[in-house]
Amino acid sequence: MYEDFIKLVRDIYRTDKNIPLHQPHLKGKELEYLKDCIDTNYVSSVGKYVDLFEERLASYTNIDYAIATVNGTAALHTALKLAGVNNGDAVITQSLSFVATTNAILYCEANPIFLDIDINTLGLSHDSLKYFLETSCELRNDGYCWDKKNNRIIRACLPMHTFGFPVEIDKIKLLTKKYNIVLIEDAAEALGSFYKDQHIGIVGDIAVLSFNGNKIITTGGGGMVLTNDADIAHRAKHITTTAKIKHKWKFEHDEVAYNYRLPNINAALGLSQLEQLDSFIKNKREIASLYQKWGFENGLEFFHEPEGSKSNYWLSVLLANNKHERDMFLDYTNKNGIMTRPVWTPMHKLQMFEQFDNDDLRNTERLSEIIVNVPSSVNL
Repeated sequence: MYEDFIKLVRDIYRTDKNIPLHQPHLKGKELEYLKDCIDTNYVSSVGKYVDLFEERLASYTNIDYAIATVNGTAALHTALKLAGVNNGDAVITQSLSFVATTNAILYCEANPIFLDIDINTLGLSHDSLKYFLETSCELRNDGYCWDKKNNRIIRACLPMHTFGFPVEIDKIKLLTKKYNIVLIEDAAEALGSFYKDQHIGIVGDIAVLSFNGNKIITTGGGGMVLTNDADIAHRAKHITTTAKIKHKWKFEHDEVAYNYRLPNINAALGLSQLEQLDSFIKNKREIASLYQKWGFENGLEFFHEPEGSKSNYWLSVLLANNKHERDMFLDYTNKNGIMTRPVWTPMHKLQMFEQFDNDDLRNTERLSEIIVNVPSSVNL
């Protein structure tokens, strides 16, 4: 069976060489736009491509404002600051996530609370969130939701659209609105994914994207803050550009802020990539379909997009029957030139985060032992 899978992957990518998990596809106008940056000397944080990239990304996602940052982690940090997350606050998130999500919470000197994921979405479970809020939290006279155990304000909720598969964001939004919690969508992997005909990032108060080299489109490194709130957008632009006050020649700043602005040369790369996004998604969905068909014929399960959603299938996901089977599959494929990877170690199992609170994580524990990501590059 494993040999048949290797044959399938080599047939998809038509090569006998080593096949990576995900690599960028730079076949558009990348060189043309990069040359323009170099020829005009606009290679840093000022230039037309940053503005164009933001405008066209906002148009694609149907969001009012998009603010480009130097990477996805910077976008997460910015989003949490915009939500008012400060020292001693709590932020609800999921344990099965890339480490950047939790790192950003700690940058704000806040405390993550790890809740379980939904087996149908791989993202934060609405049911787990509801149970936690109803049993462990309360709205007080100050209007804030408090974690009763630790007497902390729960300032934000940060679900992740894992591997591009949308969470039940509308149900989560109802809960965060009821408890006056800012909803931040970690959509780092979900550009091009839709939930109930809306692009991911529309429902939350704030959302973030990533354009790292392994994402569906890349700027080399890069991120984006998305919002429909004009005040949030204005402040996002301000604190990601060192809080500099506009003036023809004076350097004045009105608060401690960050040098998080995406360089023009990176945005030029991103603009060309964005022009190819529809074809990238088409190819990824075709690859996912081939995997799912093969899995059905061979008694292996590949994860399907949740009902009511359209996923970008950033990374296709094999669900092994158990940890032993997963490890055998990983060992065989990697020894034979096919890069496959397990999911991230859950955050509550990492030494630097193990002291933080978590609730029942049964789905997280099980899925972390059986998920395998398989080659998902767009270059068929």
